Amino acid sequence: MTDTVSRRSALRLLGGAIVVATAVTGDLTPPAHALDRPEAGAGPRVEGLVAKLTLDEKISLLHGATDPNSLGQAGYVPAVERLGIPRLRLADGPAGVRVTQHATALPAPVLLASAFDPDLARRYGQVIGREGRALGQDVLLSPMVNLIRTPYAGRNFETFSEDPLLASGTVAAEIEGIQGEGLIATVKHYAMNNQEQDRNSIDVRVDEQTMHELELRAFEAAVDAGTGAVMGAYNKVNGTFSCENKTLLTGILRDQWGFEGWVMTDWFAAHSTVEAITAGLDMEMPDGTYFGPALKSAVQNGSVPERYVDRAVRRILAVMDRFGLLDGSAPPRPDRDAPAGAAVALEVAKAGATLLRNEHRTLPLTAGGSVAVIGPTGALPFVSGGGSAHVVPDHADSPLDAIKSRAAKVTYSLGEDLFGKAIPADALTPSFDSEGQQVGIGKIWTYDGTLTVPEADEWTFVLHFSSAPTARPKVLLDGAELFPQAAGYGEFFTGGLVSAAPDGLSVRRRTLNLTKGSHTLRITAQGGAPGLTFRLRRSTGATRAQDVAEAVATARAARDVVLFAYEDATEGLDRTTIALPGHQTQLIEAVAAANPRTTVVLNTSSSTTMPWLRRTGAVLQMYYPGQEGAAATAAVLFGDCDPGGRLTQSFPVDDDHHPVADDPLRYPGVDGTEEYSEGIHAGYRWYDAEGVRPMFPFGHGLSYTSFSYEDVRARRTKRGIEVSFTVRNTGRRNGVDVPQVYVGPSPRLQLDQAVRVLGGYRRLTLRAGERRRITVDVTARTLSSWDRKRHDWVLGTGRRTVWVGASSRDLRLRTNVEVGK
Repeated sequence: MTDTVSRRSALRLLGGAIVVATAVTGDLTPPAHALDRPEAGAGPRVEGLVAKLTLDEKISLLHGATDPNSLGQAGYVPAVERLGIPRLRLADGPAGVRVTQHATALPAPVLLASAFDPDLARRYGQVIGREGRALGQDVLLSPMVNLIRTPYAGRNFETFSEDPLLASGTVAAEIEGIQGEGLIATVKHYAMNNQEQDRNSIDVRVDEQTMHELELRAFEAAVDAGTGAVMGAYNKVNGTFSCENKTLLTGILRDQWGFEGWVMTDWFAAHSTVEAITAGLDMEMPDGTYFGPALKSAVQNGSVPERYVDRAVRRILAVMDRFGLLDGSAPPRPDRDAPAGAAVALEVAKAGATLLRNEHRTLPLTAGGSVAVIGPTGALPFVSGGGSAHVVPDHADSPLDAIKSRAAKVTYSLGEDLFGKAIPADALTPSFDSEGQQVGIGKIWTYDGTLTVPEADEWTFVLHFSSAPTARPKVLLDGAELFPQAAGYGEFFTGGLVSAAPDGLSVRRRTLNLTKGSHTLRITAQGGAPGLTFRLRRSTGATRAQDVAEAVATARAARDVVLFAYEDATEGLDRTTIALPGHQTQLIEAVAAANPRTTVVLNTSSSTTMPWLRRTGAVLQMYYPGQEGAAATAAVLFGDCDPGGRLTQSFPVDDDHHPVADDPLRYPGVDGTEEYSEGIHAGYRWYDAEGVRPMFPFGHGLSYTSFSYEDVRARRTKRGIEVSFTVRNTGRRNGVDVPQVYVGPSPRLQLDQAVRVLGGYRRLTLRAGERRRITVDVTARTLSSWDRKRHDWVLGTGRRTVWVGASSRDLRLRTNVEVGK
């Protein structure tokens, strides 16, 4: 072995030999001798510590514990002070560091990926890396790189794309940025965690080719980028939980890819002791249910040889050593640089802003005109989605304020009421102040009366309360509880916007169709230790009609309308439809009918249906834009910058026309099992294979100028193929373009292949009239398919078609190239 061959490369070669040797049985479990070899990267310091650690000390490093001085982070592993092994603090952080202190609230990862810019992803990671260390953290529980497979998945905003190449480039660059600042990155959730519904139990059935060509490719890129840790997913893969799956944790991760870090569970995702540690799991989080006393007993009774414990400890310590945590060589913790973080947050939000439609020059807006701002998220900052992605931002301005600073005249109308209006006093018998009940410490307040409904109508009850979610008031209408406790962690995964009122009170809502007449209403509220404040409000058909009428009047009186629409996604909960929630569709239709110069700004987690599309002048997709979202949105609306984002996922026309529509076995699963029967034809590949037209295709995004592509040429190289062409800005403004290269199937492979796949891309900024010759490299990996018989990649040789386009459906140039070995 020459010095130029890395340990990771050597392990990958060994892994390939193991895979070939076991191909007959399909067992990807490593041979017994592989368990005894030293872990790559475990030097003398680590080996010396492993030899000195007691069994109890070793086990203490393999599971989470309670932090006696918590900083509000997600996880903690105690120190072994006797040997100078420091504690580890582990924080969530897909869009910024999630602790109780302020941090830069970056745009959602899906907005980052929309920029198609690995360098920007690297700087995004650098902000998180620096802030994580500044805020006392050692491990970041991010980035998430599961592919967007279904538009319903509640965490689509936390990840990057439906395309494995785009996801791979983005995650690798972000990890380099995070770890370059000295913070250990954790790529998650390994693997096939592509939905929130039944995520703790769903068994994903997926074939080897689909797994390697789609979901696993970005995880492999993360390993190649040197990620320190991998987080195992909740779900099963082919019958076995991810966190005890030998094929995933050892056969692929270690032996094929040569991963040198450690594997931890997602929180409470462990299901066993013996099976998990022998399969390759190293750390249980956040406690020691299986890797605490149970593991010690298993070692003592011989069911787990101690070398497995040593192996896990060695992996963890090796990463700590690599980051200078064992010998004190890690650089001092820096101070936060909030202005620098804010600058990157603003840049990312502007770069990822994706203009989906722009008719009759609706955008950009003119500074001297009159603008009507409509929608609740026009006046409320929408920073992030719910769950692990929530960050306490340094600040967050509203789009309304940002637009007021730019336009000569700005008016505002609510349009869609998120938090309800007061219940009329004469509707309650006996009456009580439903707008602000105070319950003293240790006191109990009760109400037993009647709610009178004047006409049959749809009512949305909205409860605002100051206590912890599990101690909120109990409200019964006609004997049925309006706001029952959600199961498990559901109480804590309620969204990033609609779960809190502007004054900070927690919010729950319930929509019912009520008949005319009297309804019994009973409320019990306990003050508890801190005391309690609560409000009970409602929205009805009548109040909604009034809100819409006011919005329409406001729209008619202005030259331009900017209508903010929302969808509030969160970890732990999938969407039930891709339609906008509430009555926003009717609001948009009414406003656009009153003023066709209506721009809809979408603060949504991923794709949404748009039955109102053709009535609007423009649609701007901003996802969850972080703390600088207002400034970024205003900058794009007024043309300070070109909307530089492109869609990282296909937007379907409706709920019936997308890859998992009308097939419950594909999603959400049947009797606990889900089949990825679409195979490699996910995302835009499915639309191409099935001949279905999306509303907006993968890669789509408009500019305030126009671009042309010319003179495409493709040639073979040692690494794959090289595609060159000329891009010209044909408009009168400077602008951003993202030309994309797609490659067709190989005629010589007798394997399932896509109609075309993304082969490469380039983000360009061109002055008006400027032309530039660019080259995009398509790697051999992109030109290869996974052969289930060989358990390996096979290069797709022969004559391949190459396209250059502005999206997966806007293909403007075409050529052919001969691919050979």
